[in-house]
Amino acid sequence: MSWSTVLCWLCMQRGLGMSPRTRSRPRCRGASIKATSTRAATRTRARSRDSQATARPRPSLTAPREYDEEEWDRVWANVAKCLNCVIAMVDKLQEEDGSRQEPAPEQQLADVITSHHPGEWREQLRPHVTRLKECVMEVVEKAKRAMTFVLLQEAACSIPQGFLLQQRRDVVFSQALAALACGFVMRLYAGMQDQGFLKQLHLVGLVAQFESLLSTYSEEIGMLEDMEVGVSDLQRVLFQITEAKTDDLSDLQPLVCGRRDHFFVEVPLPRLVFQTLPEEIRGGQPLRVFPVLFNVGINEQQTIAERFGDISLQERINQRNFEMLEAYYKSLSEKVPLECLPCYQTQTDIKELLETLGQNVVTKKRKNVEILWIAGTICRRLNGIRLTSCKSAKDRTSMSVTLEQCALLRDEHQLSKDFFIRALDCMRR
Repeated sequence: MSWSTVLCWLCMQRGLGMSPRTRSRPRCRGASIKATSTRAATRTRARSRDSQATARPRPSLTAPREYDEEEWDRVWANVAKCLNCVIAMVDKLQEEDGSRQEPAPEQQLADVITSHHPGEWREQLRPHVTRLKECVMEVVEKAKRAMTFVLLQEAACSIPQGFLLQQRRDVVFSQALAALACGFVMRLYAGMQDQGFLKQLHLVGLVAQFESLLSTYSEEIGMLEDMEVGVSDLQRVLFQITEAKTDDLSDLQPLVCGRRDHFFVEVPLPRLVFQTLPEEIRGGQPLRVFPVLFNVGINEQQTIAERFGDISLQERINQRNFEMLEAYYKSLSEKVPLECLPCYQTQTDIKELLETLGQNVVTKKRKNVEILWIAGTICRRLNGIRLTSCKSAKDRTSMSVTLEQCALLRDEHQLSKDFFIRALDCMRR
């Protein structure tokens, strides 16, 4: 910041933000005595009023108000006096130069200053500018201390709430991490013989799609907010596949280590299975997981929310996670050949599915379950992990999972349409 900027700022502060005493323009020497007497009279009147008023209890951390006002008045008065001294000295030097050589009427003050050698004015202005700088630094230091005091007071009030929020976040994250670790292990064992999947695993990572059926009404909106944060925190998790010491079940349990900002999940595998993995994975390369969350409320409470409430949270979640899913596919297509992805009988291009999903995300449609259906299809086509949940993970979740299973039997395993409803009823009994 240049000194011209500082001087302009101080002039504005003196004209707008200072008390009536400091707004006046005192002279360099004689004004200090008058200002001192004025402040003394003000303090005397303030003390007489305080002695007549009833004393009020003050917080232990709050400094005396009178002392703070006096300190601010003093430092701002010093700044004003130093600034006036600089201005007076410039006026004096300008008058002295003008008496020797009268400038043209259209000549500005800056032209007069630059027309002379800098050393002529520098030596005379240096003491006043130095003193002004010291006064400004004193104001800055006092402002820093005041702001620190205010921030500490606010922090002291929010510390208990911060602890509760952090505890809630840890609880939510622990549940999300357990589900993700279980899904990762199951997907790893299922794709152990798929070299394309293993190549995708260490080059890019896996996508994990969380399908939520929560409504944006009443207590479920709080659950959805927790789930959004919990799924987002899973981005800090890395997986590492290791060789188990023995084939006992106790030695094959995943191990979580790390801190809040960075977690490692070690997945031990039996020796014979571990030897079949690519060298990059056997070497301990960290494996990433890209969690995404899509939510569509489907119960009667969602009907109330869509008619009389607010569904902006659901729209924001779906839009943000669609962008993350699209970015993952872009990264995957750049590093892994599309031939490594699984083949299905329904050979709809993934790009077309992403375009359709994006259109459904921005479309204002009530209970648009197409979002969940298309997102699930894309996840399966990308060798991803799918997890479905609702409030209690029994009614809505079971309906969604059984419907998805029957649809897979019909589309990929030649289940006759005549037996679709019958198979669905058998699964739901």
